Amino acid sequence: MNNPPYQKLRVTWALKTSFIADALAMPVHWYYQPMEIERAFTGGIQRFEAAPEFHPSSIMSLHSKHKGGRQSAKGLSKGHASKGHAVKEPPQVVGDIILKDKAQFWDTPNVHYHQGMQAGENTLNAHCARVLMRTLASSSQPYDRQAFVNAYIDFMKKSPAAHPDTYAESYHRGFFANLAQGREPENCAMITHDTASIGALVTIAPLVFSARLKGISEADIKIACRAHLALTHPDESLMRVCDSYVQLLCALMEGPDEVSTKALLLEASKGLTSTHLAGLLKRNMPDSQVIGQVFSRACYISDSWPIVLYLAYKYQDDPWQALRVNTNLGGDNVHRGIVLGTLLGLQGDTVATSWFEQLVDHKEIAVEIEALISVANAAKS
Repeated sequence: MNNPPYQKLRVTWALKTSFIADALAMPVHWYYQPMEIERAFTGGIQRFEAAPEFHPSSIMSLHSKHKGGRQSAKGLSKGHASKGHAVKEPPQVVGDIILKDKAQFWDTPNVHYHQGMQAGENTLNAHCARVLMRTLASSSQPYDRQAFVNAYIDFMKKSPAAHPDTYAESYHRGFFANLAQGREPENCAMITHDTASIGALVTIAPLVFSARLKGISEADIKIACRAHLALTHPDESLMRVCDSYVQLLCALMEGPDEVSTKALLLEASKGLTSTHLAGLLKRNMPDSQVIGQVFSRACYISDSWPIVLYLAYKYQDDPWQALRVNTNLGGDNVHRGIVLGTLLGLQGDTVATSWFEQLVDHKEIAVEIEALISVANAAKS
């Protein structure tokens, strides 16, 4: 039996809105002071913009090009002579394996993480979600971990690059550092200080939607999503948030009313944050205090997950405002935005209808969304 048409529509809106949210936040990604956003864009971000050349908060030059995390002390990551024998220097992940034409931008302070990206372009992690969408659409079978990781490796190593981005998060660099040392792809995840981050959830929604449309149970989807996360983000606290995210996505696919949706958003925060979200919302604090003082703007899942739920709840009736607020409060607004956009898009098409066709790759993304849904729907019938 086919899925109800409203489910397919909601999935389409959700995925489209997630890519819109990503492109909207891209030019001020990891700006940690909202005043710096105002300085770069008078009135804040209100539409798709290109990435500025100067980034006031960028520490890309401090991030390791050899592995996940920050750079070691000078020279420690290079090969050296020992007892008269030269040690061959390992390949540099950024420059030799991935981002082959972007390594030079990593050495200069205040270069934008998404250097050179144009208005309406999507960041690397959003492109990785597209890799998963294409993988899922290539077969009527359930999620194939091996198929995805192979597609991910091929995509990341392409030259010229198959995406416009300059920066690769820690998890990408750690994965390819381990792969270069000969590890099997399924065992290449590297644990760093920011493994439990919101960027890990960027590829979860396509997997959930595909599986749910195929008639797979929520319990089995949680297992599949944990296995998927383990490829790049092996962290139990993150897995627990992912379980909650899966449960929320499955529930929202059913089209609950406004009151029920708000109850689901509050339920999704329980046990995963030390701050009581319902109580916080009743205090009616300015968003700049909630995001920046109560919760950190950084990528860590302990703060970014409740921020997403807070904004989804507060701005349920105005999703475009939710995405603008998320963008203009800075920090890891791109990855928060993708998850927030997914939740908001499941509830309505207002953002998708108004903004999707302004994305640079909107035609290709629309085809990929349609293919994912069609294959999943055919598999169920």
